[in-house]
Amino acid sequence: MENLIPARSNQISEIEQYAKENEVPIMELIGIEALLQLLRIQQPKKILEVGTAIGYSALRMAEVLPSSQIITIERDEQRHLVAKENVKKLKRESQIVLLYGDALELESIVKQYGPFDAIFIDAAKGQYQKFFDLYSQFLTNDGIVYTDNILFHGLVAEEEIDSRNLRQLVRKIRNYNQWLMENQDYHTAILPVGDGIAISKKRG
Repeated sequence: MENLIPARSNQISEIEQYAKENEVPIMELIGIEALLQLLRIQQPKKILEVGTAIGYSALRMAEVLPSSQIITIERDEQRHLVAKENVKKLKRESQIVLLYGDALELESIVKQYGPFDAIFIDAAKGQYQKFFDLYSQFLTNDGIVYTDNILFHGLVAEEEIDSRNLRQLVRKIRNYNQWLMENQDYHTAILPVGDGIAISKKRG
């Protein structure tokens, strides 16, 4: 399937290579392509991304939605600085707003940019429900929350995990998935593409 995906621009390919060489977690290729297609269908005007990393997904979203504004949050200073460089290289400064800090502490700042048609959660896995609770209040009536990594390399289906820390993290992701599916305010579907994407559509 990856071989069928059209080649990205040289600049995007360079970011992908940087992420690989420096072990920066970015979306898997099939996963990002699926997300971009969903966004093409939805056509959100404002997107909030929790977890910028080096700006890869924000830049990919900006490419397919040139008239949309993307607000993205990163708490790692080095990654935030690399993201700023990448956004500048691709001349997307007017479209992408980069916020530095812990997403759980930036509510008042983020609120100024809302409301949002789409929220993309791709940060600390153990905090997913907190991110959802905190920022879904700024979602438009027809808004959608996209969450990445909810299958976590298939570990959510494993019964025995040796590492205690990993076991705790997987339990939190499982609980988040269960909470999403039972949340009466949203219709949620899980796509087993990439590392798993949850699509939560606000009920009318």
